Amino acid sequence: MREAADADRIRLLARELGRVVPPGTRMYLTGGATAVLEGWRESTVDIDVRFEPDSDSALTKVRDLKEELSLNVELASPLDFLPPLHGWQERSPFRFREGNLEVFDFDPYSQTLSKLERGFTLDLEDVDNMVRSGNGGRPAQPARRRRITRFR
Repeated sequence: MREAADADRIRLLARELGRVVPPGTRMYLTGGATAVLEGWRESTVDIDVRFEPDSDSALTKVRDLKEELSLNVELASPLDFLPPLHGWQERSPFRFREGNLEVFDFDPYSQTLSKLERGFTLDLEDVDNMVRSGNGGRPAQPARRRRITRFR
């Protein structure tokens, strides 16, 4: 069984990929990887990624790194579950650069919709954190519940 990925292991994956991918390769992190780097969770079972443009060197290196680093890395993004939302790339925040690899979090709107569509408990907790964040990547403060009143 492979080990869970914490922030250091996610960065290690990016560092190793950044050594072999062509310049301008983007890796979009989704789901648990975003949650870990935002500080909402300590670790994730797998690192979901999407590369643009597609990169044979990235795919080959991911296959090798999964074994070398004992990581679960999945080629998965909201685009596998939903039609692309207009402007998703512009809304995908830059996270960091490692060598030739630019690392982004996948568009939060797309992530939220795909998590709502799937509806797992952990996904819904991530959605709650996404909605409540907007505080520079620090863990979100507990949301205050408000009563919703209907107006006629």
